[in-house]
Amino acid sequence: MPFVKPITTALAGAALCATATTATARDNVQIAGSSTVLPYASIVAEAFGENFDFPTPVVESGGSSAGLKRFCEGVGENSIDIANASRAIREREIKVCTENGVSEIIEVRIGYDGIVFASDINGDAFAFTPSDWFLALSDTVLVDGVLAENPHTTWDQVNPSLPARTIRAFVPGTKHGTREVFEDKVILAGCEATGAFDALMAAAEGDEKARKKAAESACIALRTDGVSVDIDGDYTETLARINATKDAIGVFGLAFYENNTGTLQVATMSGVTPSTETISTGEYPVSRPLFFYVKAAHIGVIPGLKEYAGFFVSDEIAGPDGPLAEYGLVSDPELAATQSAVAEEQTLDADM
Repeated sequence: MPFVKPITTALAGAALCATATTATARDNVQIAGSSTVLPYASIVAEAFGENFDFPTPVVESGGSSAGLKRFCEGVGENSIDIANASRAIREREIKVCTENGVSEIIEVRIGYDGIVFASDINGDAFAFTPSDWFLALSDTVLVDGVLAENPHTTWDQVNPSLPARTIRAFVPGTKHGTREVFEDKVILAGCEATGAFDALMAAAEGDEKARKKAAESACIALRTDGVSVDIDGDYTETLARINATKDAIGVFGLAFYENNTGTLQVATMSGVTPSTETISTGEYPVSRPLFFYVKAAHIGVIPGLKEYAGFFVSDEIAGPDGPLAEYGLVSDPELAATQSAVAEEQTLDADM
């Protein structure tokens, strides 16, 4: 794991006690964040409560950004101990954490997941490329070589090989870590592949860095005409929308799809079917690491915190034969390094 340095638990505990005079009044680990990580964390929390002499941790959802925001509010018994995230913590979030006294953060990568594109099992099958999704959902595309407002209303207008179905997509809202992966690995990749990125950059003003940033922002700006709908809830809400709108496509995590194959069919992306095998080999192009972040200042003060983190990434739990893999997590080939980082309480470098 990059950007790490060891800390001493004694100092961390002292920092927490300085801000919370009755920290020991709370004896259970409290966790919030990513809806993608939620089912994995729930499995671990339940097993932890059954196998250790600590209370079962409390796991809430709310999205990666919301969880990290709560995590960075400060230290003490009134703040959460762990933030689950389906993306890496951002530099500006680390800055907010530091400003609020959360200066020692342990990053724990639990494994990998894929972003899949699924629709009603009785509908048409789809074989997508990133270009298809950019041309379907971005608000500005190239039309006959000229940048224009997106005119496409059916998938076959985007790509003649796709079904002649109305474009309607349910995508993760901006507070979800899934949204960032969707933007970077699908929409932005499609923008670049179609030549729209170069055209947008050429139309922008400023130096090269400013023009590149403007082009990236323009690429991932999605339509607001109802074709693309943000889902702020978890994947169950997306599934409910598809059940009510049979011609729609939804963006899901692989594990959620694999637990709903009775109602959903998955599309290929760039010719590859998403699976734990294609994600573990890197063949499937839309995958992402999953994390949780531990407030090091709470270790030694909140009972069971370090034990929970270590249990989560143990071979028996997060390894290729563990219950998380059975649920759909792609085991991290560098899991041993993560185990060592947790054991040694290694933290992110504040200057990363």
